[in-house]
Amino acid sequence: MDNFIDITFDSHSDTPPGKDPDSFSPTLRNYHRILWSKSLPNGVDFNLSHQIPKVLYHESQLGEFILSSDAIGHTYRKWKMMAPIIENLLSSEVTEFAALCRTIGGYIIFPAKRVDNKMTINGSRGLNKSIKDRFDLTLECIRLHYCKESSPLSETFNRYTDFFNLFVDFKGYVDFFLLQDLVDQDYKSVKFWIPFTSFDDSPMPRSIDDYRLFKENLMSFIVDRNNRIHSAAAN
Repeated sequence: MDNFIDITFDSHSDTPPGKDPDSFSPTLRNYHRILWSKSLPNGVDFNLSHQIPKVLYHESQLGEFILSSDAIGHTYRKWKMMAPIIENLLSSEVTEFAALCRTIGGYIIFPAKRVDNKMTINGSRGLNKSIKDRFDLTLECIRLHYCKESSPLSETFNRYTDFFNLFVDFKGYVDFFLLQDLVDQDYKSVKFWIPFTSFDDSPMPRSIDDYRLFKENLMSFIVDRNNRIHSAAAN
């Protein structure tokens, strides 16, 4: 079946050792192509191809878009600042967490082409001290972008307005990428994986309890999103 997606597939399994699945897993890239080649909220088909190696490509009256995979799920197990917490967890806890993050539900796509030689969304959200690669915080920034409010990623998102315009509004973006389990029923707020007060606070879990709450909520989201992906691919 051309559109079959295995929601248990580990993206590292067909990635060369030491390489990033976002660029080097052909299966992950093909799963993205299958999932996100569909009608946009405005009814226009958004067909993606492998025309350019390691990325996905679209060109139509909508414009030209070069897109790449980016991880939603992060364990932070290799981050030095998280070592005091990670080393106090059972290795099986972190291993199970990491394995689930490597399934398709733990990935999304963003524009891969630099604008004015500045950082892409992937790079900005990883390096920004208020986000640190957390996708729930990234999604809050996306919500604020559609509301025309500022966020730590505003400058970056404003460079990619053509991409966000594809989805019309925040609901359109969430529904397109099957992120419904990360927002409330009215699409007015994000369900954060650990309590969030403001972007002035550290985005990282500060204790073992914090980390376990983060892990449980992120894992639950990926399981739910994998189920949505399974249903979408079957239709």
